[in-house]
Amino acid sequence: MDSISVNRFRDNLKSLVDRVTTEHNPLKVTRRGGESFVVISAEDWEREQESLYVLQNSDLMRQIGESLETHTQGKGYTPSADEMREITGL
Repeated sequence: MDSISVNRFRDNLKSLVDRVTTEHNPLKVTRRGGESFVVISAEDWEREQESLYVLQNSDLMRQIGESLETHTQGKGYTPSADEMREITGL
């Protein structure tokens, strides 16, 4: 994660926010006398929140673990060629 001073952030606000939202890399803003903060795009924030929800949900984590196990053993569902084309859009 890149880091920048609050003064430089303030002076270049538009370009830095554009970069954060385009490149999907959060930016740490440091303040000399106060706590630092992080600038992140709304899309990335929502994705992080969804990830936290899944990780904190024991039922979903169990289902993911079971799915990974069946996949590893080659016992999972295999879509047909038509289904794969529909999924991949090819």
